Amino acid sequence: MAKLLLILIVGLVFEAVGVVSLKKGITQIGEVEKISLPEIARVVKAGALNPSVLLGVFCETLFFISLLMLLSKSDISFLWPLTGLSFVFATLAAMWFLHEQVSPMRWAGVVCIVIGAGLISYSEHAKPKPVEPPASAQPHPSIPPSDR
Repeated sequence: MAKLLLILIVGLVFEAVGVVSLKKGITQIGEVEKISLPEIARVVKAGALNPSVLLGVFCETLFFISLLMLLSKSDISFLWPLTGLSFVFATLAAMWFLHEQVSPMRWAGVVCIVIGAGLISYSEHAKPKPVEPPASAQPHPSIPPSDR
């Protein structure tokens, strides 16, 4: 469990750095004026050459890889809500690196997310462990199923 949480936290750090880098890069590229094919082409071309956008895409890829690792080892009903902690990490990263002002109402939302993630984590610890049947109750492997 501790290993899964460590992978999750590392992944969430990559997610936060990725989101902040993407925001920084798109700000450097300039605002999207209108949704049109030439404007989309301009943004994609500029993004493909922008170091901040490239760093953001790289970090988001690392987050996705860590998410795949976690999904292979844990219940989605446990894991997916915990990825909501990315809002906490992204909010802190936006404050520190982009100097965004976070209102008390937004902080209240962040606290609600942390409480929810804590409840989900607690539910994983409180979940009853499956009981394995005794060895004598299992059928003998050498007896074919039709003869049992």
